[in-house]
Amino acid sequence: MLEAGPVDAKVLSVFDFDGTLTHHDSFVPFLKFAFGTGEFYGRMVKLAVPGLRFLLRQISRDELKAQLIRTFMTGVEKAWVQQKAEEYCQRNWARLMRPSGVLSVEQELGSGAEVTLCSASPALVLQPFANRLGIKLIGTELEVVDGVLTGRLTGNNCRCENKVLRLEAVYGDLGDYRLRAWGDTRGDRELLAAAQDAHFRHFHAKKRKRARLKR
Repeated sequence: MLEAGPVDAKVLSVFDFDGTLTHHDSFVPFLKFAFGTGEFYGRMVKLAVPGLRFLLRQISRDELKAQLIRTFMTGVEKAWVQQKAEEYCQRNWARLMRPSGVLSVEQELGSGAEVTLCSASPALVLQPFANRLGIKLIGTELEVVDGVLTGRLTGNNCRCENKVLRLEAVYGDLGDYRLRAWGDTRGDRELLAAAQDAHFRHFHAKKRKRARLKR
């Protein structure tokens, strides 16, 4: 845990996206939406062996993610991805977003906090969601050359310790802030550990309560 920081420290509120503000992962469904069902499954077949190697712990999650990016994003125009991301956001906002999560973002903004998403999903895909929420965005960056994606990442996958490093690169010493954080997976552990006010699976609570009642 960081020290509380100065008494009058500005609040920095950081939200993971997939599974935290959303009901489930957003990137793979985006790929299916953008490329179409046939093309999507045709390309996913190429990931069968890497997927098996991941399950056997022969490659890491980051290595599998890199292969997913190469399979779908090599040679694709950035402008096309941006257009598809806008369409995806517009068509799927209501079914994808957790209402309690969206409300929490609004409350943090209303309190005067600095608010940002910090996600392992590509920033290019999440930008329309950040814009609609009215907050900043830190995400995994895809390499672009002459307006075309190369299929490689710029920097590291934005998860685990890299979330903290990316926040520090943007905001400076996190000890100067009162850090609040929301996350839901192992990839958020370092972020949550760095926060004075940490929320793990905070927006999942109602679902868990309903499950207990059914028992």
